[in-house]
Amino acid sequence: MSRLPVRTPTSAYYRTRQALLAALVRRLVALDQAELQAIGERTPVPRDAEELAAGIAAFIEHRLTGDGRRRSLARYACALESVHHPELREILVPRQNAGRQVVRDFLTAQGVADEDAKDRTITLLTCVDGLVFDRLVNGGSVSSQEIRGLVAAALR
Repeated sequence: MSRLPVRTPTSAYYRTRQALLAALVRRLVALDQAELQAIGERTPVPRDAEELAAGIAAFIEHRLTGDGRRRSLARYACALESVHHPELREILVPRQNAGRQVVRDFLTAQGVADEDAKDRTITLLTCVDGLVFDRLVNGGSVSSQEIRGLVAAALR
C-alpha cells in the first residue's frame, strides 16, 4: 500500500507554507520600512560623528530588546529560510527609506562624494545589522567604541 502525503492547510489564509512565509516576510519588511521611515523623518542629519554614533546606538538597543528583538529574530530566521527559497530574497532586499537617507546625508555633509556616500551607507548599515545579529546570537551588547569605529570607517 502506497502512502500518500498528508496535506493540511498551512493557515486559513495561505494554502502553502511558502505562501505563508512570503506573507510573513512582506509584513516584517513593511514594519521595518515604516519604522525606519519614521526614525528618519524625526531625526535631523547628525552634526558630527558622535551624534550619528549615538543614533545608531539607540537603534541597535531597540533591535536588541522588546518588540525590536522579536522582529529581528524573525527577520533573521526568514533570511536563513531565503537560502532555500530564493523568491524570499527579493522581498528581503534592503530598501531606501528616510533612516538610510539620514546616514547618507550625514556622510555627504562630511565631504564624502555622493556615490561613495551611497556605498558607504550600505556598508555601514550592513555592519550595524551584523552587530545586531551577533549580539542576538551570542548575547551581550554593542559597545560605543564598536559603533564609533564603524562611523569612523565610513568617514575614511
